[in-house]
Amino acid sequence: MEILAQFFDIVLHLDKHLALLAADYGVWMYAILFAIIFCETGLVVTPFLPGDSLLFATGALAATGALDVHTAVVLLMLASFLGDNTNYWIGHFLGEKVFRPDARVLKTEYLDKTHAFYEKHGGKTVLLARFAPIVRTFAPFVAGAGSMHYQRFVGFCALGAICWVGSFLYAGYLFGNIPLVKNNFTLVVLGIIAISLLPAIIEVIKHRRAAKAQG
Repeated sequence: MEILAQFFDIVLHLDKHLALLAADYGVWMYAILFAIIFCETGLVVTPFLPGDSLLFATGALAATGALDVHTAVVLLMLASFLGDNTNYWIGHFLGEKVFRPDARVLKTEYLDKTHAFYEKHGGKTVLLARFAPIVRTFAPFVAGAGSMHYQRFVGFCALGAICWVGSFLYAGYLFGNIPLVKNNFTLVVLGIIAISLLPAIIEVIKHRRAAKAQG
């Protein structure tokens, strides 16, 4: 419980923690941020890492002069793109081994349905997943496991990385140090998380309504 409490404290007060890290590590801060974004998007075992709020806080930190905002944007776009591609190929090579006909959760039939879904809505799925915590970690893996064509995946993956990193990081750079935002950073982070989840929630509702209409 103590570890969990510490994790939430870091997530909700990223502005303070990042400032301390930047003071301690200087230019190596770029490498730390790169590693976090890469792991959050590239490893299915680390969906808990704070992607959205981290990008916003990084932008706010860059506005203080501790980091160069444009360098951070380019590096973290690259980290996100490489992470998603790594996740895709992990899913491509391991997906069919993980999914089994008699499995309780990862059934082969789910993989087949996923393949059909990605073939029909591939681009939109990859883009929307970028803005949904946890979902964005699993979406590339499932795309690879479901055999979504790589040429189709990689284009939307690049566009998603540009939109996701660019929007959150530049938003933090422009608005993160406004007194109202700075003094209520915890509420802002919670708001970012809530807004990030909206696209996924809307898609789930649409999918359920369509399933009911067909049924």
